Amino acid sequence: MIDYISGRVVELNPTRIVIENSGIGHAMEISLQTYTALENKSEATVFVQQQVNPRDGTSVDYGFADKEERALFRLITSVSGMGAASARMVLSSMSTEEFERAVLSEDINRLKSVKGIGVKTAQRLILELKDKIVKGDGKSAEEIFKAIDNQIVEEATQALVMLGFNKSAVTKALQKIASKKPEAKVEELIKDALQIL
Repeated sequence: MIDYISGRVVELNPTRIVIENSGIGHAMEISLQTYTALENKSEATVFVQQQVNPRDGTSVDYGFADKEERALFRLITSVSGMGAASARMVLSSMSTEEFERAVLSEDINRLKSVKGIGVKTAQRLILELKDKIVKGDGKSAEEIFKAIDNQIVEEATQALVMLGFNKSAVTKALQKIASKKPEAKVEELIKDALQIL
């Protein structure tokens, strides 16, 4: 199985890339996110994910500009009812960070804005991926919501834990608040979290 391909960009359009390596052209389907990242490059490294169609056994290679987008593609396709085409549509409609924020803040309307995703699918994405995005990737609220100062989040977390709240519940509450109020101060984070906890 191919993990990544480095070489000359022979062809690039919003849905497809061809990378030449050792005289062989590797064609891969891509998202708009990857297209934007590689748009002006003559040489590139593309991370590969092969998807096999269970019905007819045919396979398609999907290419990604970075490992984070590929990891998210894998997570999305692990959700029941979400195939590779749907995952690519999600990654073409929003950035990796925007998708993570939408799932963690349970923003059904944002997810529903992606073509082909209805209310039930949006709810399923949130239900099946919320914990995986935080735990599976080993990410913390501070990493996902980079706009918030790490020190502020840490102070709010410590204060709430000292008040007797469970750290896991505190982290989830702060993530929800952070997605809506990236400029919040410590006092505001604590006050809002107390209403949720």
